[in-house]
Amino acid sequence: MAIRQYDSSDLESCRSLWAEIVERHREIYDDPSIGGENPGLEFDNHLNTVGSDRTWVAEADGDVVGLASLIVDGEEAEVEPLVVAASHRGSGLGSELMNHVANEAKRLSVLCLYVKPVARNEEAISFFYDTGFCTLGHIQMFQWLGESFPGQWKSGPELFGKRFEY
Repeated sequence: MAIRQYDSSDLESCRSLWAEIVERHREIYDDPSIGGENPGLEFDNHLNTVGSDRTWVAEADGDVVGLASLIVDGEEAEVEPLVVAASHRGSGLGSELMNHVANEAKRLSVLCLYVKPVARNEEAISFFYDTGFCTLGHIQMFQWLGESFPGQWKSGPELFGKRFEY
């Protein structure tokens, strides 16, 4: 496995990885509308915003099987996305990508590195916790104003004596 800078020849592979993470969100929220009809194309917008110099890919056997970007804002930076193809999860590749991104953030004098996994993505939350993200910063809370349907929200964790849905 090798981690390297994104190259324009990686576009289709990265679109596929982006679509894979969107599909995972569709599954955990049971909502096929997430990401629109062609979710992989959103990677193009992301790349235009973040830049290829802050985007890395992981290769295995000549195939791009992982993707990570770093969105820097002064002394803070967000890792978004970090995705490993389902066929390579559990291989340590995600941890290698995270270490690479963290080292790049240190090189750029970032003091606070953060992630924002969706609340229902227990695998991602566990992964990020295990790779050192164990301090809570901001918590984003929602009040749903649209029509709800049965089972839309699950009973979630308790924080400071308050029970949340997610």
